[in-house]
Formats: sequence, structure tokens, C-alpha cells
Amino acid sequence: MLRSRSALFAAAVRLVTERGTTAVSATELAEAANVSRQLVYLQFGDRESLLVEAAVDLVRRELFPQLEDHTEAGRTRAVAAARHFARHRSFYRAMLTGSCAFAMTSALDSLFKPFQRPAVRTLFGELDEDTVADLAAFFTGGTGAVINDWLIDGEDPLDPEELTDRLLRLMSVFARLHQVEADGDRVR
Repeated sequence: MLRSRSALFAAAVRLVTERGTTAVSATELAEAANVSRQLVYLQFGDRESLLVEAAVDLVRRELFPQLEDHTEAGRTRAVAAARHFARHRSFYRAMLTGSCAFAMTSALDSLFKPFQRPAVRTLFGELDEDTVADLAAFFTGGTGAVINDWLIDGEDPLDPEELTDRLLRLMSVFARLHQVEADGDRVR
């Protein structure tokens, strides 16, 4: 069972990457993974769910270990994420523009939101849990939008360092605004 899931995930990433589209049938995915088409539906319910789960698996397997190796937020983690997305650009671009784009964006937001919570606490200090959750969602969605634009419309070759600089520059704006507010000055 686990082997067939892994084979389906690998087939999904490979076929979507090669074709640059999510227009890959369940039959093609099953054949590429050497499993039955019925197994695709039994394990995932539909083709789009399989594709999104393949993306989630890719992030968890390849990116999360790099992020966990660098516990402090900042440049190292941002560069690791940018390099991962650049390396798999064809796959993510297809996923973010294809039939499962909404489900893909939602899944990525859910994966990355926990990484934003400590950054929110560092940036803003003690806040109630609802505010932390809302700010984490806000920063995750905004960061995701910038990354999506870069993946979809960025010039080849993508420059992970440039994206990292952009994201860190945006975060520094929020840090400055918070500092101005904390110092009692008016935010203009």
C-alpha cells in the first residue's frame, strides 16, 4: 500500500513536470506507477486529490527536512524554500495554474502556516492565539502569492536569491511598522 502511494506520487510529479500541465489522466498515472486505475480512486478518490497529495509529499520529503535543519527563520530557510520551488518549477507552475490550483494553494497554506507562527510571535511579541493564527494565515497567504507569481510569471532562470531578498524585504517592512508602533510613534 505504502509502496503504491509512493509510486503514484513519483509518477504524478514526473508526468506533470514533463508535460507542464495537470491534464494527466488517472489511467496514465496508474500505468506510470504500475498500479491499477481502481487503486488511484480507492486511495485518493479522484485524480486532483492524488496530484495535490503528490505535491504535499514532495514538500514534506524534500523541503521540510531542510527547513527543520535551520530552526531560526530568515535567509537560510527562505533560500532553501526558493531553491526547492525553482528546482520543481514546471511541476508547481502546472499545479498552481491547472485544475487543482485552489486545492493546491490551500494545501500549501496549511503546510506552511505553522512555520509562520513563531515568526509572528518574534515579530509582534505576546498576542492572543486568535491574532497569532490570523497573522500566520495573512503572512502565509501573502508569501504564497509572491512565490506563486514568481513561479508562474518569473523570468527564466528563476533566481532563488532574488526571491529571498524580496520576501525578506517585505518582512522587514512589517518589522519596521511594528517597531514604530511599539515606540509610540504614529504609523504613516
